[in-house]
Amino acid sequence: MSMNLNLSSGPHYRDRWTTPFIMFVVALSLLPATIVGVIVNGVHALLIVLCSVVTAVLTEFLFDKLCRKPDTWKDGSAVVTGLLLALSLSGSVPLYAPILGAIFAILVVKCCFGGLGKNFINPALAARCFLLISFGHSMTIFEVDGVSMATPVADLMAGKAVDITSMFLGTAGGVIGSSILALLAGGLVLWALDIIHGQICFSVIIGFVVFIGLFGGQGFDPAYIAAHLCGGGVIMGAFFMATDYTTSPVSRLGQTVYGVLIGVLGAMFRIYGTAADSFSYAIIIANLFTPLIEKYIVPKPFAYRKRAIALQNGETPLPFYKRIPKPVFVLAGIALIAGVALSGVFAMTENTIELQKEAEKAASYQEVLPEAQEFVKTDDLRAMLEAQNGYVYGEDFGKAYINDAVIGQDASGQTVGYVVSATSGDGMEGNITLSVGIDLEGNVVKIAFTELNETPGLGMKAEEPAFKDQYVGRGVSRFKVVKGGAANPDEIDAISGATITSDAVTNAVNAALDFYETVLRGGNE
Repeated sequence: MSMNLNLSSGPHYRDRWTTPFIMFVVALSLLPATIVGVIVNGVHALLIVLCSVVTAVLTEFLFDKLCRKPDTWKDGSAVVTGLLLALSLSGSVPLYAPILGAIFAILVVKCCFGGLGKNFINPALAARCFLLISFGHSMTIFEVDGVSMATPVADLMAGKAVDITSMFLGTAGGVIGSSILALLAGGLVLWALDIIHGQICFSVIIGFVVFIGLFGGQGFDPAYIAAHLCGGGVIMGAFFMATDYTTSPVSRLGQTVYGVLIGVLGAMFRIYGTAADSFSYAIIIANLFTPLIEKYIVPKPFAYRKRAIALQNGETPLPFYKRIPKPVFVLAGIALIAGVALSGVFAMTENTIELQKEAEKAASYQEVLPEAQEFVKTDDLRAMLEAQNGYVYGEDFGKAYINDAVIGQDASGQTVGYVVSATSGDGMEGNITLSVGIDLEGNVVKIAFTELNETPGLGMKAEEPAFKDQYVGRGVSRFKVVKGGAANPDEIDAISGATITSDAVTNAVNAALDFYETVLRGGNE
């Protein structure tokens, strides 16, 4: 009898479902969302899907041949990666985006780290973030029937009404795979077949809902919660991205912690961030925490206690702080030193920065109301401004705020107009703050930006006279943005390719005009 033993690494117990079969089922579960996305977004969306999937498979095929590795492209994982990437893109992105994204996902994130089962973050999400960083403008343009528009979540964050039914069906615009109905159908099938873990997907949703309800500003309003769940990649992320075997924990408790972390981070970015669609970053951050979760949340084998065995062997268990890896202390020390240094620098420069801001604000006041020799505030005006208390102004101006208001007087002390400083949080790249000069007849004298960080070459055109001078000399109560040329006094011709910026600027101007009409003039007649 031979005494040779066959030693091999785990797993020793193998399931009847192979990797190619699992990938085939996952691809099938994504098919309904793909079909709906193509129907809504047109032939270009189909080309995006084909480019992404073909490029992903071809990249892995070439890598296998050049590096003389087994034909791993046949296991179907590249197809799933390419399909997930395509569904997370807008239906109007240029075709080079899915091609470059698929190459990055397969070559850099997957193959360069050892192939299937070795990547430390989700390849499709990593590629999406790579494209967002590299091609921010192209990735954030969403079109339906050739018309550019903001995503439903962007409208929701701006305080606008959204159609939850359209979001649920996937007809409201956004990424190709935005149909919640189709995604849920596929995701629940995967869960029922035990291909994905319910601890992850459901804890993601619960963590997200609880945080939105507690800190979203509208409590647990069902319509508000449903709108957030139906947009921004929450459902796709919960069922198809976060459940990736390689980048998620193996224990049930670890999976629950991991899912809650994703849900909380996603909701935090949604409420306090400037980007409407930031769920991808939440999942990637949680992917990086997976090794730490695996290290400290380890299932205990039956009748095994580490401390008891150590005492039985005459060993003294190490205290908890000695079991923490040294790099953790080193990184904590570096972070502490950096934090103290930054705080010190900020403390030393805080007064100077504030003085510069005040000088810029005063210069903008003079620019938008040149007839004024002095800008003053009455006690009543201060009380009016304090009553704003930093809240969003009104319900019809998106996420607009009134920062300041002053009365412009000439050399004799006569009022010649008003200046209102307003901010819109609806910009493509963040806040847009401007000063609006208004004469005694209610006409806009001029506008001047004090904060504008929009996309270079597009949103930044708002600073050019061709756009901002459209407001000058017009005495309307509210402006509206149109495309293709303004025909009426209350119309503002949008910047081509930067409708979101145009809307944000107009929201700020409209808020300033409304504050003048209802508060300043009403309080000084």
